[in-house]
Amino acid sequence: MKALSFWKSVTMDKANLLEEVLATLHDNGIRFCVIGGQAVNAYVEPLVSLDLDLAVAVDQISQVRIAMQRRFQVEELPHSLNVSSPGSDLRIQIQIDPRYSDFVIRATDGDVLGLRLPVAALQDVLQGKIWAASAPDRRATKRRKDLLDIARILEANPHLKPRVPPAILDQIA
Repeated sequence: MKALSFWKSVTMDKANLLEEVLATLHDNGIRFCVIGGQAVNAYVEPLVSLDLDLAVAVDQISQVRIAMQRRFQVEELPHSLNVSSPGSDLRIQIQIDPRYSDFVIRATDGDVLGLRLPVAALQDVLQGKIWAASAPDRRATKRRKDLLDIARILEANPHLKPRVPPAILDQIA
């Protein structure tokens, strides 16, 4: 079974939410990149997740909001737009925190579940995971996954260790 078929099976994406969101981004000329766990998976041995996290160009956030609200269910949170659709357990989170906007500029095409998509640069993926793991209001289980993702990145790319704050290194040692 190919990676995309497996992921669509796991996420029960009978509504083709993944393809529809990607088409909406492309059709509207939205500059974006994959961040979060799926971006980590593009660089190291993959783990299964129901999430797809995306960053968009800061000057297109309003455009993204409108385009997504036209076609999907959208829940707006302080730092993200959570996009969903009946018939899919896939959770698409579009980051609207402006800190992530430059990730889009540095992104390059990579393999995400068998699709060629713009993926944040490895250093940016690591930085995003550091921000997430350091967020005091983040759920403990999400922080643990962020720490695991940081550990996975460092295991495959030990030269990046100096970029990680000592407090986080202590937690993954």
